Amino acid sequence: MTTLHDRGAAALPALRRFSRSTTMTLLCVVLAGYVALGISSSGSFFEGPSLRTFLQYLATPILIGLAQMVALCVGQLNLAVGALGGFSACLMGVLMADHGVPAGLAVLIGVLAATLIGLVTGVFIIATRINGFIVTLGTMTILLGAQYRLSGTRTIDGYSATLRDLGRSAPLNIPLVFVTALAAAALLAAFMYRTVAGRRLLAAGGNPLAARLSGISTDRQIVLAHTLSGLLIGIAALTATASLPGVNRSVGGDWLLPSFAAPIIGGVALTGGSVAVLGTVLAAFVMRLIDSARAEFSLDPSWVNFLIGLVVLGTVVGGRIHQTHLDKRGRAPGRTPPVPPESDRQPTGALPTTGGTR
Repeated sequence: MTTLHDRGAAALPALRRFSRSTTMTLLCVVLAGYVALGISSSGSFFEGPSLRTFLQYLATPILIGLAQMVALCVGQLNLAVGALGGFSACLMGVLMADHGVPAGLAVLIGVLAATLIGLVTGVFIIATRINGFIVTLGTMTILLGAQYRLSGTRTIDGYSATLRDLGRSAPLNIPLVFVTALAAAALLAAFMYRTVAGRRLLAAGGNPLAARLSGISTDRQIVLAHTLSGLLIGIAALTATASLPGVNRSVGGDWLLPSFAAPIIGGVALTGGSVAVLGTVLAAFVMRLIDSARAEFSLDPSWVNFLIGLVVLGTVVGGRIHQTHLDKRGRAPGRTPPVPPESDRQPTGALPTTGGTR
């Protein structure tokens, strides 16, 4: 009894923190938004076909949000999310439709190609010391050209029926592509929170100097982050190819804003050192609800982008104001400045390290 009582007492502070967290706020918004849309549609939004369609086209936003989140956790940006996803989707489609490659092999090649491009991007950033923003911008331009070279002006729709069946399959009205996205999110959460490699990623993004002094190669963490980002984009290309009636040069063209919006709204810091897997998933739900509301009320699509952009900007500004407030409180007279962890302290007389550990 004493042990149960102690566990309950220890759980209460965690529950209080969760009740005030961004994740809890997003969960309430998702539930309220879903109920509101169901009521406004006279209950049709709660029916099986509507639920299936809603979840089917939610899989890709979840995956691209997670892909961007991994890059953000080490203080990087990935502007090539949409271009890489579109290229991988068209590559899968061309392999199946034009060259008769079996669906399983075509999907494997597409996902591995996206992962390899992510790896090469990370290596190029480290080798050249060019800002990741510039490198991924260049990668995006190259991949857009490659995507057009693969598909041209046509829509590739003659690919494997097996892959189409995967996109349409929905036991109990829960699409398999949505289950795939949730499984990827669960595996990523386990990797980030439970493994040494995941904690090193967070350490490298949160305090690069302390990470280097602790023997963690920040260069390797950047390469790993872009590789994981590429892998998740490849899986997103798979879900998009399976769900869409065909792929063409427009696939991935509208992925960039949602890829940033999901992790930022979900509570991920732009400065690195943090992840919010559940928050990112819930933020993708919110954006999908906004898109469903646009279709329900026949709103102009530009208003959806305007609203999402406004929410992202407000989230960033609010986070900045909150951080400034905390900094001012920390510098208030009479307050003792926090003592940095031992791994963050510089040895007496030592010069700060500026280069990454190879």
